[in-house]
Amino acid sequence: MKPSLLFSASALALMAISGCEATPTETAAAIGSETADSPSEEADADTPAQDESWRILTAEWSGPYAGVPPFDAVEVSMFQPALESAIDSAREELDALTAQDAPATFDNTILVLEEGGAELDRVSTLFGIWSSNLSSPDVQAVQREMAPKLAAFRDEFYQNEALFERIDAIYNGDEYSTLTPEQQRLVWDYYTDFTRAGAGLDDADKARVAEINQALASLYTTFSNNLLHDEEAYVTWLTEDQLEGLPPSVVNAAKSAAASRDNEGGEYAILNTRSSMDPFLTFSDNRALREEVWRTYYDRGDNGDEYDNNAVIADIMKLRAERSELLGYDNYAAWALEKNVAGTPKAAMELMMKVWPAAKAKVSEEVAAMQAVADAEGADFEIAPWDYRYYAEKVRQAEYDFDSEAVKQYLQLENLREGMFWMAGELYGMEFTQIDDVPVFHEDVRVWEVTRDGEHLGLWYFDPYARAGKRSGAWMNAYRTQDNLDGFTTPIVSNNSNFVKVGEGEPVLISWDDATTLFHEFGHALHGLNSNVTYPSLAGTAVPRDYVEFPSQVHENWLPTREVLSNYALHVETGEPIPQELVDKIERAANARQGFDTTEYLASALVDMKLHTMTDFEGFDADTFERETLESLGMPEELPMRHRMPQFAHVFSGEGYAAGYYAYLWADTFSADAWEAFEEAGGPYDRETADAFGKWILSVGNTMSPSDAYMAFRGHAPDTNALMRDRGFPVPDESAGE
Repeated sequence: MKPSLLFSASALALMAISGCEATPTETAAAIGSETADSPSEEADADTPAQDESWRILTAEWSGPYAGVPPFDAVEVSMFQPALESAIDSAREELDALTAQDAPATFDNTILVLEEGGAELDRVSTLFGIWSSNLSSPDVQAVQREMAPKLAAFRDEFYQNEALFERIDAIYNGDEYSTLTPEQQRLVWDYYTDFTRAGAGLDDADKARVAEINQALASLYTTFSNNLLHDEEAYVTWLTEDQLEGLPPSVVNAAKSAAASRDNEGGEYAILNTRSSMDPFLTFSDNRALREEVWRTYYDRGDNGDEYDNNAVIADIMKLRAERSELLGYDNYAAWALEKNVAGTPKAAMELMMKVWPAAKAKVSEEVAAMQAVADAEGADFEIAPWDYRYYAEKVRQAEYDFDSEAVKQYLQLENLREGMFWMAGELYGMEFTQIDDVPVFHEDVRVWEVTRDGEHLGLWYFDPYARAGKRSGAWMNAYRTQDNLDGFTTPIVSNNSNFVKVGEGEPVLISWDDATTLFHEFGHALHGLNSNVTYPSLAGTAVPRDYVEFPSQVHENWLPTREVLSNYALHVETGEPIPQELVDKIERAANARQGFDTTEYLASALVDMKLHTMTDFEGFDADTFERETLESLGMPEELPMRHRMPQFAHVFSGEGYAAGYYAYLWADTFSADAWEAFEEAGGPYDRETADAFGKWILSVGNTMSPSDAYMAFRGHAPDTNALMRDRGFPVPDESAGE
C-alpha cells in the first residue's frame, strides 16, 4: 500500500491536475451524491454486467522491458470500475495485514505495505496520464466521482488504528535498532506520515479530518477543471495585418495553433497558454493586442463567471486551516513544511526575503532601461506589465547585441533532445535508443530504452506537443518507480511539454527559456532513472518538495556548455553550429531579465507562504488578499506575480506545492552551490564530481536525510551566497547586523 506511491499517484490523477473544473461550496456539499448522468449510472446503462474489460487497467503490466503500461487497451469508461475495484483490493490487503496475530515486525508489516496496493497504483498511474494529457468531459466526470472516494480510502488507511499500532510498535520497539539505515528511514517515514495524517486523534476528530479531505479532493478537481476551461476557451484571433513584429517562428506557431482549432476564428491564433502568450508579448508591435493577450492570460480563473476560482480558493483555505488546527499545527504552512528540508515557514521566509530586495532593485534597473528605449521611440506611456517582455527584448538587443530570435534559429527541439541524451551519457554513462515495440497513449508520444554498459536501465517517454485536454506547462512523471524488492525493478519515466506542433517535416524551434526548461525536466527524469534503492516509497524523486527541484535545476547548467551547443545547437537552415560570438552574447545576457524572472516567481512564493500562515479565513477574498499582500511587499507595478491566485494550480489543484512554492528557490541554493562544485573541479564534465553527484544525489532517493546526502557530495552545507552570485545579485554583508 506504499502511501508515497499509491496516494501520490491518486493525487496526481484526481486531485492535482493543473488544468482540469466544478463549483466550490456546491461541490463540497454534494460529496458522495450521484446525479442522473454520473459515470456509475452511465456504466450501468451502457456496459453489460459481465463486461470486465477494465481489469486490464489493474492487471500486472505485461510485454517487453518487464512490462509496460497498456495504453492501447485503455478506454475512459474503464477507469471508474477499475479504480473502485482497486480500492476494494487494497482494502482487503489492509485487512489481512492488520488481522495478523503475530507481533509487528518490519517484514510482516512495513515490507507488506511496500509490496501492496499494486492494483491501485497501476490504475491511478494510468488515470493520471489521461487526466493530465487527454482530459475530456468524460475524464473530468470520473475525476469528480472518484476524487472523494480516493480521499476517503486514504483516510481509512491513515486512520487505521490497528495498522498505526503495528507501525508504532516497530518505530518505538527493540527491532528498530537492528534495521539497516534505509529500513529505519522507511519506518520513520511511515510513522511520521501517519502522525501527520491524524492517526493519534480521537474518533470524532478523525471523522472530521476525513470529511475535510474528501471535500478538498472535490475542490481541487473543481479548481483544476475551471483553469483548464479558461485555458481552452479563450483564444486571441489575429488577422494578417496584426502580425507586426512577430518573427516567422511565432507566426508559424500561431498559424498551427489556428489550424488546431479548425481555423474557427481566422488563420492565426494566440492560445491562452504561457508557451503561446510569452513569445507574442515579446515580439508583437501592437500594444493594444499585447494588453489583450496579457489580460486574457492573467485573468484565467478570475472572470466572474461559473468557472471563477475565487470562491473555490476561499473554501479550500477554510478547510486547510481547520484541518491544520485539528492536527495540532499552528497553521497549514507549519504542517506542510515539517518534513521539508527548510523545516519551518520562518526558514523559508528568511531565504526569500534575503533575495527579494535584490530582485526588486534589479527590476527598477530593468524598467529604467526599458523606459529609456520606449521614450526614445516616442512612446507616450509608462512601462506596463504587457510591455515588459517586449521592451526587455529591445534592451537585450541594444545592450548585449542579443537577438533571442536569432538564437532560436539554432534551437531545434529534436537536436536539443539528442544533446540531453549526450549529456546523460557523458555524466552517467547512459545510452538512449528509440523503440517502437511498446504502446503509447497518443501518436505524438515516442519512447526510448535507456541502458548503461549494455544493461537495460529503464524507459523514457517523450510527449512534447500541446493539444486540447492537456494541462499547460512542462513536467516529469514516473509511470513505474525503481525498487530492489525482488530483483531490480526498472523505472519508467516521462517528460511532457507543450510546444506548438508545426507542419509535418518542419523543425520545431524553441526559445532559450524553453530549452532551459527542457533540460530542467530531463533532470527530473534522470533523477528517476538513476535511482538505486530497495524500497519503492523511497525511490527516485520521492524526496522532500524543497529538494526535488535541486537535481532538475542543476541540469539546466549543462545546456549552455560549449560541448552541447557546438554539437547540438545547429542552425535550422545551414546546419552550422552556433558561433562562439553568439554563445558569448548568451552568457553576457544570462541575467539580463533576472529582475523580472526572480520577482515574478518570488511574488507568487511569498503570497503562497503568507496565505498559508494565516488561520482566519472568515470573509476571505482571494483577489483582495493578493492585491494587499503584493502592496505590502512593495511589488513593482510593472509586472505581475507569476501565478495569480485564481490560476495558481501548484497550490490549489492539490497540495504538492501548497505552502511550498518557495521550494524552487530553496532547491536553487543547492543547485547553485552544486554547480560551483563542478566549476571548482575543472569543468561541467568532471568525471569524479559527476560520479559523486550520481552516488549521493541521484541514486539514493529518500533513503537518507537530504542534508546529509548533500554534505556527503559537497563536503559542506550549501552556500546561499552561491545563489546570489548565480543570479548576478550583490551578496549581502552578513556582518552588517552584528
